[in-house]
Amino acid sequence: MSQDILINWAPQETRVAVVEQGAVQEVHFERTLERGLVGNIYLGKVSRVLPGMQSAFLDIGLDRAAFLHVADLMPNIAAKHATPRERPVSPTAEGETASAVPSEVQAIPKVLTPDPVLPIERQIFEGQALMVQVLKDPIGTKGARLTAQISIAGRLLVFLPQDTHIGVSQKIPPAQREALRLRVLSLAQPSDGTSAGGFILRTNAEDATDSELADDIAYLRKTWQRIKEAATKQPSASLLHEDLNLMQRVLRDLVSSETQSIRIDSKEQFGLLRGFAAEYMQDADAKLELYTGERPIFDSFNIDDDIARALSRRVDLKSGGYLVIDQTEALTTVDVNTGGYVGARNFDDTVYRTNLEAAQAIARQLRLRNLGGIVIVDFIDMVRDGHQEAVLSEFRKQLSRDRVKTMIGGFSQLGLVEMTRKRTRESLAQMLSEPCASCAGKGIVKTPRSVCYDVLREILREARAFNPREFRVVAAPQVIELFLDEERQHLAGLSDFIGKPISLQSEGSMTQEQYDIVLL
Repeated sequence: MSQDILINWAPQETRVAVVEQGAVQEVHFERTLERGLVGNIYLGKVSRVLPGMQSAFLDIGLDRAAFLHVADLMPNIAAKHATPRERPVSPTAEGETASAVPSEVQAIPKVLTPDPVLPIERQIFEGQALMVQVLKDPIGTKGARLTAQISIAGRLLVFLPQDTHIGVSQKIPPAQREALRLRVLSLAQPSDGTSAGGFILRTNAEDATDSELADDIAYLRKTWQRIKEAATKQPSASLLHEDLNLMQRVLRDLVSSETQSIRIDSKEQFGLLRGFAAEYMQDADAKLELYTGERPIFDSFNIDDDIARALSRRVDLKSGGYLVIDQTEALTTVDVNTGGYVGARNFDDTVYRTNLEAAQAIARQLRLRNLGGIVIVDFIDMVRDGHQEAVLSEFRKQLSRDRVKTMIGGFSQLGLVEMTRKRTRESLAQMLSEPCASCAGKGIVKTPRSVCYDVLREILREARAFNPREFRVVAAPQVIELFLDEERQHLAGLSDFIGKPISLQSEGSMTQEQYDIVLL
């Protein structure tokens, strides 16, 4: 099925929409201030070695020094800025003297496994330049967490340039792992006899062709070559490789033979993206287009309207039926309803056609909202087994277009369909919204009358524990209005019962459920 990719760029945020047959199937966001450093590779400079903590602090050009533990350190060779005179002659684990190393590999970590016996002070020294990668972003007063064990992620593979191991994701079925490993081993063998490096097959490589795997290997090796060249030219505390931004990841991960066009509305970013595509993704280069329309690109294709609807619980179907989607911490539920659909000749056909349309809409909503984990679908009950099979077949067909791995079962005894969809990132609702301050995410709040009675019970409890001169109720305007009108007799009766005056104060900044009892 053909698709178009739309990219809306602004200094503060990049947005991407994947459109198929005029309908938005996926949306992706990246915000400048929220983009982290994880995956970035630096040529760091060791500023301090702490033998007592078996760790070191490195200057990688950030405000705070970054942290490197011995467990994340491979036995490395000093970088180009450490001359033979500066490089200490350290005893090896066997008590021998470390030999000199050719200068062209001094900036590159050696292909060895970490030595738990050799202490950190015998592996690195202050002033040494060391290639490192960010494992964790800086948090609060803590600097970034680093590793010297470099890995570069591609679409299907993770490249381990310092290793020779070919690994396979544990989420790929065991029966397929060995065949996949042998395929990558064959494809990764360089023709010039140089070191092949190691690879880990990612979960989405399960059904990849040899051509797709070979393209990913070529991209990863070209990226590593560029990093190595930068390490020989850049000074210490320099950024050697920045993890791909959203637009670059789109070219790497989303573009396929079905992609007709990739439209972007920024002339500057269009030029940068063309340069990236020309070097790494030549198939995508020819599909790039600069959007020059008068209306914003997302407005032209009604993308913002689809995003707004994707944040709603209710999804209306063209036939008049509708879905109700509820996302919880443990699972997502989808309820199918006929609504006002009366297009079929009898009730059975009405239910069947509504469920068929719902199967298509649910598959799209799962992608659009990026819902992962367990999903329970409550289709409208169907009497005929043939109708159930047809709806299930249509649902599976629509889910097969999803790039994210899904698993689906049949109808249960209760008429429910259970399925799972792999979690890849935050859902759309988690990215764009937060729990309501009034209801704390419940979706409902207590009525003003319920809050009034909570207040009356609380005053009675306080009166038994304390002996103030007066009680003052501070609450939302709608609660105070109810006390002054319909509930004034109950408030006066409580005041007489406890023998204390009760005054009222309206506070517009309070939510309907909030209140405070002030003892005067």
